Amino acid sequence: MGCLLLSTLGNGLCFPFTSIYISELLGLGSRAAGGYFIAMAAASFAAALLGGPLADRAGPHRVGALGAAALAVGYGMLAPVDAVVPVLLSGACVGVGFGLFYASIVGVVDAAVPESGRRTAFSVRHIVNNVGIGAGSVVAGLALSGAEAPVGTLRWLYVANAAAAVPLLVAIWAMRPRKSAQVREEKDEQGGGPTYRTLLRARPMALLVLAQALFAIVGFTQIEATVPLLLHDHMDITLGWVSVVVAANSFALVALQPLLRRRLERLPETVALAAGPVLWVAAFGCGLGAVLAGDAASSLVRYGLLLAFAVVFAAGELMYSSAFYPLLLRWSGETAVGRASALASLAWNLGTASGPPIGLFVIVHASATGSWVALAVGAVAAFAVAGALHHRAAQDGTADGRAAGG
Repeated sequence: MGCLLLSTLGNGLCFPFTSIYISELLGLGSRAAGGYFIAMAAASFAAALLGGPLADRAGPHRVGALGAAALAVGYGMLAPVDAVVPVLLSGACVGVGFGLFYASIVGVVDAAVPESGRRTAFSVRHIVNNVGIGAGSVVAGLALSGAEAPVGTLRWLYVANAAAAVPLLVAIWAMRPRKSAQVREEKDEQGGGPTYRTLLRARPMALLVLAQALFAIVGFTQIEATVPLLLHDHMDITLGWVSVVVAANSFALVALQPLLRRRLERLPETVALAAGPVLWVAAFGCGLGAVLAGDAASSLVRYGLLLAFAVVFAAGELMYSSAFYPLLLRWSGETAVGRASALASLAWNLGTASGPPIGLFVIVHASATGSWVALAVGAVAAFAVAGALHHRAAQDGTADGRAAGG
C-alpha cells in the first residue's frame, strides 16, 4: 500500500495539468491534448481486454509489474516531448499501463492479504488512491505557483511520476498468488478457465459489473465533476468553500475507515454494496437541504449541511470499496480473477467517461433544487441494481460468498 500511495501521489503531480501542459505550455494545441487522452483511453481498453486472460494464465503479479513498467515509460516519455507523435505514443503507453494494472491489481491485492482481510484491504486501497492523488495535486500546485518556467517544472514532475511507479513495479513483482498449483490444476480441468462470456452469463456477476458502471456514473464522477460546479454556479458557494467540501470528503474517508471497519466486516457484502447508494441519497439530500435553507438560514446551518454531504458521501464510498472487489473475487473464482478485474475496469471507464457529461447536462438544464434531486434519483437507480444483485445472489446461494462463476 505504501508503494501504491507513492505511485498515486506521482499521478496527482501531473494528471490535473496534462491537458494544459500539452496544449498551452508545449504549444501543441487542444487537438494534441485530446489525442493524448483518446490514445490513452483506446490503449487502456485494449490492454484491459488482453490483460485479463493474461493475468489468469501468467499470474497477476507479472501483468501488474508490466503495467507499472508501461506507466513509468509512458510518463517518462512525456517529460521531454515537443511534438505530437511522441505525445500520442506517450498516451498509448500510459493507457497500456493503466489497462494492464487494473486487470491485475485485484489479484495482486488478494495475494498480499488473507481472505479475512480482503474487505479492509480494498477499503484502504480506495483511501490510498484518493489521498495520494489529492496530496500530489497540492504538491504540484505549490511547485507550479512559484515556478518562473512552468514547462520546465512540469517536465520534472513527469520524471518524478515515472520514478514513483518503479517501487510499485518492484513490490508487485515480488507478489506471488496463493494456491498457484491448485489454480493451475483448476485451469487445466476447465480448459483455461471461464471466458468473458461465461462470467457475464452468471446473473450476479453481470449485475455486479453493471453496478460498477452505475456507481461511477451516479456517484464518483458526480462528486468530482458535477457537485463542485453545482455549488459554485448554482449556490454561490465560493471556490474556497468548494475546496473545503472536497477536502472534507477526502479526510472523512481516512477518519471513517477505522471507525466503520468492524461494522463493515459484520455486514454481508451484498448488503454493504446496496447501502452505498442509500448513503449517497442521504448525502445528496443534505445538499438539497442546503439549497432549501437558502440565505435565510444561518451560515452554520448551510455550510454544516454541505460538510455533512461530504462526510455521508464518504461513508457510502467506504461501503462500496469494502464490498465490491471482495464480491468480484469470490464470484469470479480463482481461475478468472483477471478477466473479472478487466470487466470491472471497463465498466468503470465507461462510467467515468459518461458520468461527467450527464451530470453537467443536468445542472445546465435544472435549478439547484432540481440538480440535487436528479443526483439523488441517480443514486436510487444504483441502489435498484445493487438491491437486485443482493436478491439474485440470495436466490443463487452466493450472497454468503460462494462463487457464482463456479
